Amino acid sequence: MSFLIKNVWIMDLVQEQPVKGDILIEGEKIAAIGANLDVEHADSIEGGGMLAMPGLINAHQHTPMSLLRGFSDDLKLMDWLERKMLPAEARMTPDDIYWGALLSMAEMIRSGTTAFADMYIHMDEIARAVQETGMRAALTRGLVFHEDDGGKRMTEALDLIRRWDGAAEGRITAMLGPHSPYLCPPEPLREVVSLAEAEDIPVHIHLAETKEEVAIIRQKYGMTPTQYLYHQGLFEKCHVLLAHAVHLNRRDVGLLRGMRGGVSHNPVSNLKLGCGIAPVTEMRNAGITVGLGTDGAGSATTLDMFQEIRAAAWLQKADYGDPALLPAVEALRMATEGSAKLLNLEGKTGTLKAGAKADLILIDLGKPHLQPVHHAASLLAYSAVGADVDTTIVNGRILMRNRRLLTIDEEQLMHEVSGRAKRIVEGI
Repeated sequence: MSFLIKNVWIMDLVQEQPVKGDILIEGEKIAAIGANLDVEHADSIEGGGMLAMPGLINAHQHTPMSLLRGFSDDLKLMDWLERKMLPAEARMTPDDIYWGALLSMAEMIRSGTTAFADMYIHMDEIARAVQETGMRAALTRGLVFHEDDGGKRMTEALDLIRRWDGAAEGRITAMLGPHSPYLCPPEPLREVVSLAEAEDIPVHIHLAETKEEVAIIRQKYGMTPTQYLYHQGLFEKCHVLLAHAVHLNRRDVGLLRGMRGGVSHNPVSNLKLGCGIAPVTEMRNAGITVGLGTDGAGSATTLDMFQEIRAAAWLQKADYGDPALLPAVEALRMATEGSAKLLNLEGKTGTLKAGAKADLILIDLGKPHLQPVHHAASLLAYSAVGADVDTTIVNGRILMRNRRLLTIDEEQLMHEVSGRAKRIVEGI
């Protein structure tokens, strides 16, 4: 399939201002970008009044938690987790997982996210939803080793990789997912690292989200969570996606220097749970790749990546009292190119150029809050919202056009999630 997006403002994020032109998509890739492209036998989309940019990439998600949106707000993280989240998640069936993941994907497509990294259980159900919706995803079976399950979790993680890595026209990739330092003792964690190194499998893990985690690891091992992972060889041997990395000291940042992969900064969830502000400026100054994610809707409530872009930029400016820190275009690059690097998809997606995967979005500029267009990057970072996305394209396939989802039955979805969500949380 080939089609041409005509007369659209093109924002490649290499330049800070868009240029008017056409985008030719052939199959799963962008074939050409330029002015007045004339292609015979190609369907066309009129892009007048629209701005095209790379699709947003959510670098850390727990998609089924959309069923728990707004259920346990205004609680400290451990209370939120132990009193609300864990009891509710224990009630989730595989079907619940599927529908919760589908709800998250509907929200992400509607708000301009084309790819995401996910960590959860019953990953076959999530992979099935990815396959059906047309999204791109890096999927991880979360691994917890604080209790002996006879190797069940590890078997499921390896099954996910064997069955789904490279599936769905290459849109699905898989990672290994030791949950966090405090739930992964040294011996099993070293086994995961060895396997990841031997098989060249990326690793997705939470790191230093709370002060409580730092205290736990300090008491157990006499070091910070970052030092703990460093001593297991994680940063030296693997491509790593670190989620959160809020509580890092200067030495911790130094240990991450030169790592393959990087950090998913999740500012909205971190703010809402009172976790703190990640040292994004220090990490970026050290050459560490920082992308953006939302975390699950159970904590962040929203999966709108434009809110994460805005929060990330404003937090660094406020934290340092310097409005020049993390300018708009850099925040946008974190949510596209930066997150793509974390998902081990550098050069394939997160960019708007010929030869890259056709993962892009069209934003309707014909709205009062997006006019006038003095500086497009500023408008996108500080004023745009997910509801401004008109069209979402992944792998050359249109998933949403004129705000209408084309791969998800929204009416059926709303019916399913309403009853399931009520059952899951009742009495908790």
